[in-house]
Amino acid sequence: MKASPSTKRISPTPSAAKPVAPKRKAKTAAPGDKYAVIRRDLEQQRRIILAEAVEGLANPNGQEALPDVSDQASVEADQNFSMRIREREQRLVKKIDEALGRIDQNIYGICERCEEEIPYPRLKARPVTTLCIDCKTLEEQEEKARR
Repeated sequence: MKASPSTKRISPTPSAAKPVAPKRKAKTAAPGDKYAVIRRDLEQQRRIILAEAVEGLANPNGQEALPDVSDQASVEADQNFSMRIREREQRLVKKIDEALGRIDQNIYGICERCEEEIPYPRLKARPVTTLCIDCKTLEEQEEKARR
């Protein structure tokens, strides 16, 4: 038995019964909040690197005089490797500080070469980058041509 259109009752939906509040807009704060997650990740990475550096200074691998030449060479190779890692970490901390500074100045996420916005996924994957993927690719091609 079919109901005729005039006798058919439509029950009000819960949203129809209550007044609908307008959707809240995201809090309009400083433009740097767009990158709050990246800022937090950079600050955490910086803390970890510095904590490891402090721990390395507190517990250095002692300069031991080993009787076996191969053992001494192995210790020196390990020390050289550790030194290279520390140097890379030092450069990374500098890049992190620069990225945090760009966030503070509201210029983070802008390509230094073409001045276009760097896509968020690239910034999330490589938060210290200063170039968009196109400009970075071009830079690498130019560097390769110079070799």
